[in-house]
Amino acid sequence: MHKALVIAPNWIGDALMAQPLFTLLKHLHPRLTIDAIAPGWVAPVLERMPEISRVVATDLAHGKLQPLERYRLASVLADEGYDAAYVLPNSLKSALIPWLARIPLRIGYKGEQRYGLLNVRHANPRKDERPPMVRHYAALAFAPGAKLPETLPTPRIEADLNESARVFARFGLDLRVPLVVFCPGAEFGPAKRWPPGHFAQLAQLVRRSFPYAQIVALGSGKDGALAQQIALDAPFVRNLCGQTSLAEACALLARANAVVSNDSGLMHVTAALRRPQIALFGSSDPRHTPPLSDQAHILWLQLECSPCFARECPLGHTRCLNELMPEHVFANVRNILLTQR
Repeated sequence: MHKALVIAPNWIGDALMAQPLFTLLKHLHPRLTIDAIAPGWVAPVLERMPEISRVVATDLAHGKLQPLERYRLASVLADEGYDAAYVLPNSLKSALIPWLARIPLRIGYKGEQRYGLLNVRHANPRKDERPPMVRHYAALAFAPGAKLPETLPTPRIEADLNESARVFARFGLDLRVPLVVFCPGAEFGPAKRWPPGHFAQLAQLVRRSFPYAQIVALGSGKDGALAQQIALDAPFVRNLCGQTSLAEACALLARANAVVSNDSGLMHVTAALRRPQIALFGSSDPRHTPPLSDQAHILWLQLECSPCFARECPLGHTRCLNELMPEHVFANVRNILLTQR
């Protein structure tokens, strides 16, 4: 196999957890060139992976079939000479482009009646038997049912320190002063978001012990309201949500001294950049989608009702996050910052 196409996941975190698959493919096929198709909001992460040669960023809408747009893209890719396509999402529409482009091997998991679109199909595990997402994707490098290596590569993306300097300058941040980053959003829903009031209390604790530290909130435009709530009680927190591109957010995270995030795409970006972080888990399960970094500290109360994997707390109390107290999180942040003095 000389050339492969990857249909990337629609989420930043999933794209990062797929990187060990790309590393395995390069190891199994040393001369392999890997290209990727990815949504525009995910493409900057893939562009920072050394295994990926080219990223085709698309504006295909999430949840829509858009057959004409997919046919046009497939027509362009049909002349690229791909030997195989790895279709990482489980949807029928994600398998259309490789099929339309007549790529000989089309590899993915069973789902949404894709029998004619995929010709190498892996069985989807039952929910109670789901492996960590990294292993789920990595299995596609091998024949269906094959045993995986015990140890897999970890996601890693590269940062350009010159780019970080430019982004720091753009936002008036000082590279000589510690930077603490809050990532208050989580696209999936409120059951994965630590309360803004808790973030504000954490900011006050950081300010009291480290008055010279810079604190910023990062995220998409949708997270701006959460950051505004934090700033009501902690006005010294800079709200940069929606003001940075994903590439710029990566540049800031690459120089962060400590990052506090929910289970989100930026949590996985921080882990791949190998920056010190506190990862807060509520309705989701860190055994399934952990930040894969020895610099990550995971906080999860593991209540009897957790993980529920719900967008909103089905019991109406969200104790899994409300009872994760700012003082507890600050103790971890404090230890991180003190070790960097």
